[in-house]
Amino acid sequence: MRPDAPLAWAALLGEARTRVDAGVPLEVRGTLTRLTGLVLEAVGIRVPVGSQCWIGAPGDKPVLAEVVGFAGDRAFLMPAGDIQGLSSGASVVPAAPYVPPPALGAAPRPAPGPGVLRLPLGDGLLGRVVDAQGFALDHAGALLGVAAQPMGRRQINAMDRDPVREPLDTGVRAINALLTVGRGQRLGLFAGSGVGKSVLLGMMARYTQADVIVVGLIGERGREVKEFIEDILGPEGRRRAVVVAAPADAPPLLRMQGAAYATAVAEHFRDKGRHVLLLMDSLTRYAMAQREIALAIGEPPATKGYPPSCFAKLPQLVERSGNGLNGVGSITAFYTVLSEGDDQQDPIADAARAILDGHIVLSRSLAEAGHFPAIDIEQSASRVMHNVIPRTHMERARRFRALYSRYQKSRDLVQVGAYMAGSDPELDEAIRLLPAMERFLQQDMFESASMAQSTSALAAVLES
Repeated sequence: MRPDAPLAWAALLGEARTRVDAGVPLEVRGTLTRLTGLVLEAVGIRVPVGSQCWIGAPGDKPVLAEVVGFAGDRAFLMPAGDIQGLSSGASVVPAAPYVPPPALGAAPRPAPGPGVLRLPLGDGLLGRVVDAQGFALDHAGALLGVAAQPMGRRQINAMDRDPVREPLDTGVRAINALLTVGRGQRLGLFAGSGVGKSVLLGMMARYTQADVIVVGLIGERGREVKEFIEDILGPEGRRRAVVVAAPADAPPLLRMQGAAYATAVAEHFRDKGRHVLLLMDSLTRYAMAQREIALAIGEPPATKGYPPSCFAKLPQLVERSGNGLNGVGSITAFYTVLSEGDDQQDPIADAARAILDGHIVLSRSLAEAGHFPAIDIEQSASRVMHNVIPRTHMERARRFRALYSRYQKSRDLVQVGAYMAGSDPELDEAIRLLPAMERFLQQDMFESASMAQSTSALAAVLES
């Protein structure tokens, strides 16, 4: 034994006592043991679900991943980036919360200590385009006036929310007059692909009366991001907007994180007393991302391949919008819902219809006929409309819908000449007013119709 061994041991023990007394956490490291599809498995690390970890060998660029489940001593992680180059035995180290640097592609440096995900929130996000991790995508410099805050929020007591009582002007005539939206309401735009959901969202982004607009482009084509900002929002709309983009080629974890981040940004501005318009395209892609993650970690499929966790995640996301505490601020949310094969009984569409405060259905047959916006008035409904408009407006809207529906039911008879005028006075009036009703329902995407103009036009149609 070396003569100075007792002194070395004493120094080592003293250093250990100092670290324990100071509360310095010991670094926890795990080992990557398996990679199957989208799931990474690690052993030797115990961190809570939702924690961020860095995975990689010394000298290699680490990959950020999130803990999404565990089984015994195995932790399941989903990567938030490219996993090319990972190998068995790579180290898994808990990552501290961080605010990503402004330069796109620059990897944040790992830091010790596990923690929940924190992303930048603040007024500095206005006018900016960021991805699901808070990276600036618009090459406009660093994000200023922001602070790293956790994505998880406490649920709002339902008794502390103000009911929806105030109408919201969307600038779309058919919606203002026949499907009136209330401030703080949550609606779904239901349609198949290529029917005009994104264009209708763009109209509402330009013309809706809101202090802040938050746009979440989740799982859609990357081409649409720049087009939405330049062609639809424009310079005026962009100044009061925050765009969070997680396109279709992003990992499923980032697509889910993008939806949660967009909602957190909207909550931040609502809590400051502002009226926020949240546009999310689309809720279906969010559910599909959850399906990919759940199936990858072994959750059994239920309805049409969707595991039960998908239907549990939807209300958790949607319920975060709405009116704030005691009437301070609001989030009026529009979620697009992709009906696969134009099937309105698609499981995600059916689940979303049940948890939202209304649904606007877009018809492919109307779109193919050049009718824009292709809103199917018969299948659409706003559940708060009767609470936010006068009785006279409500009666006119009911009368319009009744006449329009009456004609649609007898459309084939009228078109083949089998109907004899005078047989049904209600249908006779519907036939007479049909041209005026169809002109009322159509609107150019660059045309705005205020609430007053919409109600006046509705009265003019019925009294013509």
